[in-house]
Amino acid sequence: MPSYNDLRPDEDFVARDFARVFPAMTPAERQRCIQGLMRLKMGLGTLVPPRRTEANLLVASWNIKEFGHTGQRLPEAYYYIAEILSAFDLIAVQEIKSTLVDLDRVMRILGDDWRYMVNDITDGADGNSERSAYVYNTRRVELSGLAGEITLWDELTAGSALKQLKRAPYITGFLAGWKRFAMINLHLHPGDGADDLALRGEEVRLLLAALEKKRTGLWTDNLVLVGDMNLYLGDDAATVARLEASGYLDCGGLKGALTNVTRSQGYDRMFFRKNDYFQFVQDQQQRESGGVFDFFAHVYRDGDWAPYRAEMAADHTNPVKAAALPADDDLARSYFRHPWRKNQMSDHFPIWVELVTDDSAKFLSDNLAEMRGA
Repeated sequence: MPSYNDLRPDEDFVARDFARVFPAMTPAERQRCIQGLMRLKMGLGTLVPPRRTEANLLVASWNIKEFGHTGQRLPEAYYYIAEILSAFDLIAVQEIKSTLVDLDRVMRILGDDWRYMVNDITDGADGNSERSAYVYNTRRVELSGLAGEITLWDELTAGSALKQLKRAPYITGFLAGWKRFAMINLHLHPGDGADDLALRGEEVRLLLAALEKKRTGLWTDNLVLVGDMNLYLGDDAATVARLEASGYLDCGGLKGALTNVTRSQGYDRMFFRKNDYFQFVQDQQQRESGGVFDFFAHVYRDGDWAPYRAEMAADHTNPVKAAALPADDDLARSYFRHPWRKNQMSDHFPIWVELVTDDSAKFLSDNLAEMRGA
């Protein structure tokens, strides 16, 4: 459970020197944040399955827009981000910038049970000064000890114009209950032009070839490709088909899911290559459990724009519009929807799946059947 020390009445701070992340939050800001958190809690509690000790693991992925770079996030936004992360056990995060200030703020809110593992930024213009991370609950999952950058080699890239992925992915191993698995956190080349589709397809082709070589002798059969893959519905069908032909399959609960906040594309994906004992929980509709969480249904909702006029005016990069915004409802409403609230949270929704962590009954049953010659 996150720490809410900032969100106390003034009397508490007089009585005791609580460790605070944002000591300058005003009473009005604290009240607004509490109201938003209460709505978020209700939404997460309704849409995301609960944790079940030694039974399930909640794995998520989230591209948090320019995390560590925008400079516009209000203190309440960090609390909302932390609250969402806390609903899961292991989260692959993309678009963390060179500074870790934002991530460290969220970790302070999440509390002592949480850790992160972050890679280095990818140098050069293509890397966009970005890195990826895993944020995880140490009471639910632990690192296996496997971690390393996936780099391409000359023999593999012979005949290809691409010599390395634009943002170097890392493979990282995790343990949870009976489960051993490795995740590869990806942020692939964006764009829907013909050249973009071809480049992204080549990134996937080379990645799959590299993983096929590395899988030999790997300590687990279970591999998860996860992240902002920038896959366009329909346009990237050939690339998705290549993934599936290589044994990497979608979770049923995420097939066809729209993951950007405009609900036009399914950029964020998870593909699983797994053994018989790496299973998804089945939901009430007997579908593999997974989904997308729309945080704008609970915080920074369409009708919530008016109280943020002053903050939006301070953030607007156009001086004329910034001066007009406090008195112009249409301008304020439009700017709130795009890009201001996206800069507070993200332009991507988090995606999640629910995994079974105790397959002991199936394991024993299969062994018994084999011994009986069934």
